[in-house]
Amino acid sequence: MTMPENGAGAEVLRPHAEDAFAHELKALAAADDRPRPVRWKLSPWAVATYLLGGELADGTVITPKYVGPRRIVEVAVTTLATDRALLLLGVPGTAKTWVSEHLAAAVSGDSTLLVQGTAGTPEEAMRYGWNYARLLAHGPSREALVPSPIMRAMTEGMTARVEELTRIPADVQDSLITVLSEKTLPIPELGQEAQAVRGFNLIATANDRDRGVNELSSALRRRFNTVVLPLPATADAEVDIVARRVDQMGRALDLPPAPEGLEEIRRVVTVFRELRGGITDDGRTKVKSPSGTLSTAEAISVVTNGLALAAHFGDGVLRPSDVAAGILGAVVRDPAADRVVWQEYLEAVVREREGWKDFYRACREVTA
Repeated sequence: MTMPENGAGAEVLRPHAEDAFAHELKALAAADDRPRPVRWKLSPWAVATYLLGGELADGTVITPKYVGPRRIVEVAVTTLATDRALLLLGVPGTAKTWVSEHLAAAVSGDSTLLVQGTAGTPEEAMRYGWNYARLLAHGPSREALVPSPIMRAMTEGMTARVEELTRIPADVQDSLITVLSEKTLPIPELGQEAQAVRGFNLIATANDRDRGVNELSSALRRRFNTVVLPLPATADAEVDIVARRVDQMGRALDLPPAPEGLEEIRRVVTVFRELRGGITDDGRTKVKSPSGTLSTAEAISVVTNGLALAAHFGDGVLRPSDVAAGILGAVVRDPAADRVVWQEYLEAVVREREGWKDFYRACREVTA
């Protein structure tokens, strides 16, 4: 029995950026009359517009993919237009992977040349492997060689991506040094090398809370321009990010529109920001912070799960009872210490806050 391939009408659960936003990329390409680096699909200005959003002269609305300081995006795009690789650094949930994917989609039209970093990522994933049937039958040859996504990006002038670079073993990380400094990948088995052509670059992401897992060597770190992605500066900005992403994900899952639950989204964001920052929004009450990161990405997950509960077991409107369990799961990672932090926050802050009685009751119910 053969597995069916995705046909033209198949509903992909999570389309690649270049597919999900194909109409925006096409409109930008048509309106873009600025100089483009070799093999770039768009000019640096258009790439930044694609990420930050805007309205084109023909009325096409480009939705924001990243909500944050414009300068961060401009520096990232400019780095890719040089021969320097780009490292996106930040705490969990600061949209590093999201930005990486959309940068690759806008620059190269293909975000799939990806190496996912784990503790078990082998060197072959960064360099090349072999088709062992051909290797045994005919010996080492170009036909038997299986290029990695990075090798393909080098030879085709595309943008490669390495996710969670610091989770990759240090000796495997360092296989990138020659690629990034000499723009070449030696193939000693063939006495050859793969040279990068113009248009090639690499985007890596790393979690700055993973220091000590597999820190980057100074030699490798020097090969990158590092851009730090911060947490959202204001509650309004974070609410906007959560609402946009939940709405996008909800449409794919046939969930109710996120705007109908905007009050609960703001409440989730407020709880996360206060516990994350160790102080209430009004600056009057200090609170303890739990062990987890309580990132924007986790807030998106909590709200999306809440919308699913509202859709399938409620009246379709997001309510406190739909998000309470998700918040508890995000906050209480250490069953002993974090539960105390959460209960103190409930009693000292949530219980006394005007308009939060239903939320307090829902949280007390799941906490008990």
